[in-house]
Amino acid sequence: MAAKNENKEKKNFALGPENYRLLAIGFAIIVLGFLLMLGGRSDDPNVFNEKMFSFRRITLAPIVVLAGFAFEIWAIMKKPKEK
Repeated sequence: MAAKNENKEKKNFALGPENYRLLAIGFAIIVLGFLLMLGGRSDDPNVFNEKMFSFRRITLAPIVVLAGFAFEIWAIMKKPKEK
């Protein structure tokens, strides 16, 4: 019975727990960027809606998405803290 416990090895993941938390935060930032792009459609397809070209959809949302991807790269590359 004791030999069974000794044979169990600690599983080493490629990234540490902090990296996975940072990856989740980066994913949330990307989702936020795509949510900022939503909307702007017209109720009547024959009427053009200028809201489609708002600052939020054309400028802010793509910047947020790109920042989320940059954050993801940083989260993967970040070295875990030594214990």
